[in-house]
Amino acid sequence: MIVTLLVDNPKSWIIPFVRRLKSKLDTKHNVNYVTDYRRIKKGDLAFFLSCEKIVPPEILKLNHHNLVVHESYLPKGKGMSPLTWQILEGKNKIPITLFEAVEKVDSGSIYIQDLIKFEGHELVDELHKVQGDMTIKMVVNFIDGYSSLKGIRQEGKPTFYRRRNREDSRLDINKSIKEQFNLMRVVDNEQYPLNFDYLGHKYILKIYKGKETGK
Repeated sequence: MIVTLLVDNPKSWIIPFVRRLKSKLDTKHNVNYVTDYRRIKKGDLAFFLSCEKIVPPEILKLNHHNLVVHESYLPKGKGMSPLTWQILEGKNKIPITLFEAVEKVDSGSIYIQDLIKFEGHELVDELHKVQGDMTIKMVVNFIDGYSSLKGIRQEGKPTFYRRRNREDSRLDINKSIKEQFNLMRVVDNEQYPLNFDYLGHKYILKIYKGKETGK
């Protein structure tokens, strides 16, 4: 089977997981790893594992299936950064969906749905570790069960998450750490660090887990 894995963001956290996925699939399939959708060639399956651009129909026609992994129960939670938004909503059980990519964004048939579970203390790298492992699992399960999987049409009223930006990492100095802990969990220390304004100056904070102390 000819499989393409696409990651078009050179800074994406998912790159190590996609490389691990490629190594896992290489033993049985012809796997291409590309960083631009224009490099996708004719094949069987294309997985858009990090794609920030709208892919034109002529590219989608190159493969029998074009698949996306998205952290929500579609059609609820379409759009950007669904896992982050749900952590901010206080959720620690996050749905994840593997579905068909079509011209209308996040609207294709659903093949696999699962649940990611967190404990509530994880910071962004730990969140991504669980998310990446589940992505690998779902892609492998789709390929292994390819001949028997049937797509299910999305039903219900859709909801949408907007794209996040640097302003979304701003702390409110009048709120407690506890009140803002979920925000602290999801920030990227390098690209979107925690920040706040005070006395006419902007301050940047970075968050890491310290060594656990003995009980």
